[in-house]
Amino acid sequence: MSEAVAETVAARFSELYGAEPHGVWAAPGRVNLIGEHTDYNDGFVMPFALPHTAVAAVSRREDGVLRLHSADVEGGFAELRLDDLSPESDKNWTAYPAGVVWALREAGHAVTGADIHLSSTVPSGAGLSSSAALEVVVALALNDLFSLGLRGWQLARLCQRAENVYVGAPVGIMDQTASACCEAGHALFLDTRDLSQKQIPFDLAAEGMRLLVVDTQVKHSHSEGEYGKRRAGCEKGAALLGVNALRDVPYDDLDAALSRLGDEEEVRRLVRHIVTENERVERVVSLLESGDDTRAIGPILVEGHASLRDDFRISCPELDLVVDTALASGAVGARMTGGGFGGSAIVLAEEPDVDAITKAVIEAFATAGFTTPRVFEAVPSAGARRLH
Repeated sequence: MSEAVAETVAARFSELYGAEPHGVWAAPGRVNLIGEHTDYNDGFVMPFALPHTAVAAVSRREDGVLRLHSADVEGGFAELRLDDLSPESDKNWTAYPAGVVWALREAGHAVTGADIHLSSTVPSGAGLSSSAALEVVVALALNDLFSLGLRGWQLARLCQRAENVYVGAPVGIMDQTASACCEAGHALFLDTRDLSQKQIPFDLAAEGMRLLVVDTQVKHSHSEGEYGKRRAGCEKGAALLGVNALRDVPYDDLDAALSRLGDEEEVRRLVRHIVTENERVERVVSLLESGDDTRAIGPILVEGHASLRDDFRISCPELDLVVDTALASGAVGARMTGGGFGGSAIVLAEEPDVDAITKAVIEAFATAGFTTPRVFEAVPSAGARRLH
C-alpha cells in the first residue's frame, strides 16, 4: 500500500470535513484458496488477503454523530445518529460501516461518533469480500481511535455480527477474519469453530507459478435467498444427524451418515459437499506444509469446483466456463471461489501459461456472448493495518 494512496484519501477527507483525519487505515479483500461454505458449519477454510483494499480516513467524534462518505458512491456524506442505529434499517452501502459502529456499541464499547471517508479497490459483487473489507477497516480504525484493545479475531467477530444482524446477511466468519488477520506471503488456515489460526507459507512466484482471479462480472448478493437456503439446509442436515454442526461428521463416516439421511436428497448433497470440502482443506494444508510441489494442490481445487457445482449447486455457466477453459488451456487447477451464483473463479497456472490461459478465457466468454471477464493476479498480501 503506497503512501500516496493514504495521502489521497486523507486529502479528500479534509475537503469533505474541513479538518485532517486522525489517521488512515486499510483492510484487504480476500480470495479463498479452498474451503467454501464450510465456515458457517464450524469447518476449515484457507483464504489469503488480496492487494486490493478498502482504505478509510477517520476522525473521532464525541457528539454521538456518525458521518460517512465513499469515493465509490455518488453524493455527499450521510449523517447518522448513533442512538438511531438499528438492525436492517439501512439498505444502502452505509449499512456496513454503520453496522460495525452498532456492533461495537452493542458489545459495550464506548464509541461516541466518527467522521469516515472510504475508498476501495476491492471489486464489488465479485466474491472477494468487498463488504468485509469495509467492515474491518472501520472496526480497526475505531479500535485504535477509541483505544478499545481488541485483537484481530475479536474485530472479525464483531464485523460478522454487524453483517449478520445489522445488514441481514447470513455470512460466516471467514471473510472478516481473513481481512483482519492474514499475512503477506501466506494463506490462513482457520478453524472457524475455535478461531485458531495458522499462517501457511504460500509463495507461488518462488515456484514459477501464478494464481489468477477471473471476475466473471456476474454480481451476487449474500443477503438474497439462495445463500440462506444453503445455510438452512446444512443446519437441517446437522440436526438430522444429531451433531452440533456438519464439521462433526467424520470424513471416514460420510457414507454411513448419508445413508441415515434417507430420501432427503437435497440435504444429502449439502452434507456431502461440506464433509468432503473440510477434508480437501486438510489435504491442501498438508501438501503446502510438506514443502512438496505446490502443483499437487491443483487437482484438489478441481475436485472442490465439481462439488460446489454438482452437490452445493451454486456455480453458474460463466464460472464453469472459466474452469473448463482454463483447464483445457493448461492450468494446473481451477475452481469457483466465494459464495457462488456469480463472482469469481481462481486459476492456478505455470507462469509461462498465464497469457495463453487468460486469452483463452476471454475468447471463450466472447464466443458465449458473456460480458468480458476481469482477470488479475492474486498475490497473498497483508491484512488490515494502519497506514498513517
